[in-house]
Amino acid sequence: MAISLPILDHVAAPERKPGWLKVKAPGGPTYMRLKALMRAQNLHTVCEEAHCPNIGECWEDGTATFMILGDVCTRNCGYCAIAHGKPAWEDREEPERVGRSVATLALDHVVITSVDRDDLADGGAAHFAATIRAIRRERPGCQVEVLIPDFQGSAGALQTVIDARPDILNHNTETVPRLYKVARPGGRYRRTIELFRRARATDAGLLTKSGIIVGLGEERDELVATMRDLREVDVRILTLGQYLRPSPQHLPVARYYHPDEFGELAEIGRGLGFAHVEAGPLVRSSYHAKRQVQALAGGPRA
Repeated sequence: MAISLPILDHVAAPERKPGWLKVKAPGGPTYMRLKALMRAQNLHTVCEEAHCPNIGECWEDGTATFMILGDVCTRNCGYCAIAHGKPAWEDREEPERVGRSVATLALDHVVITSVDRDDLADGGAAHFAATIRAIRRERPGCQVEVLIPDFQGSAGALQTVIDARPDILNHNTETVPRLYKVARPGGRYRRTIELFRRARATDAGLLTKSGIIVGLGEERDELVATMRDLREVDVRILTLGQYLRPSPQHLPVARYYHPDEFGELAEIGRGLGFAHVEAGPLVRSSYHAKRQVQALAGGPRA
């Protein structure tokens, strides 16, 4: 399929969000149970820390993304709501608490992510590996997806995570190369691409995934080129979602994409060879993660 599908004309970013971005406020019984468990176990979720618009839907479905290594990030990305500063601790008992919580919730698919921890020698890679192993012990058969930072390009740190045998390795690209200095000053675009190249060279069977947020000022051609770069390093799952400004201190929304545009971008992604593209205004990296992997991976890794 040709990738020259026309994108709709730009939708100017109005003061109010368009109607398709409205979501129901969370508060169902499963949501409340999960929230109580997180607080009782002193655990964090990126769902809460990043103000995810899908928290009500996902938590009611019994799905959450655990955020390990604290709730303070060493980087200060222009689009992200997570607190920035100097982390105070590394909780060595956290992996076991995550494992027990996954078992308590009887989860079949779990996503583990973290803040950036550039203050740690391995960026937190060993903590990721310990968490994967704890989940395997406490909830055998649960599929484990890790959404990892770039570990400042450390091949050894990446290998530590891969050696723990996650089912899915996810790292968000977030935006196009031109906008990295503004939106993601602590990251490097080529470092992101190299992470996937190394992962594929290390484990050809590992399912890889990445996410992009749109509306930061990227051009259509830049977006397609970024998608093409991800396919060249064999990323198989792609998520595309609308950037929503967390506060007046964060980067402004350059524009809102119409739902039809997300449909067109999904078509382009499939034409480029992604096995699955999850695209929509409210899509985030972990949205429908369980369904994506069920369709592609078949079952958990040994």
